[in-house]
Amino acid sequence: MVPLSHEHKRLLFVCRYLKINAAPYEGFPLETQAKFEYVVRIFQEVMVPHIQKEDHLFDTCAGHHPLVDAAIAELQQEHHIISRMYAALADSARLEEDMDALATSLEAHIRKEEREFFELLQRELPEVLNNLKLD
Repeated sequence: MVPLSHEHKRLLFVCRYLKINAAPYEGFPLETQAKFEYVVRIFQEVMVPHIQKEDHLFDTCAGHHPLVDAAIAELQQEHHIISRMYAALADSARLEEDMDALATSLEAHIRKEEREFFELLQRELPEVLNNLKLD
């Protein structure tokens, strides 16, 4: 799960950058349109392959433990919500606020995966994780 955690770290930076009250980061413009263009690129380059890896993880881990199955269902629902929030940005009349909301939702989702779901998998399905390939 190390590749997923590395991608999560990169995506958490994106979340901080997209927030309305973001601190300036050298080389990252604060204009709303520039942030939008950045998030589009990151979603194409990082998020899409990341979600594919997570879907593989979910498929591999499903059906082994009821708590894991419930967590997978919840995380998949969050994936759909985040995807809809991202898709809605293109037509947003409140782009800055909507990117902030997306960042907040994505950050909470990532933290849940890292702090709860990955811990659950390590506790309940160590044998499945030992055979898992996510590269």
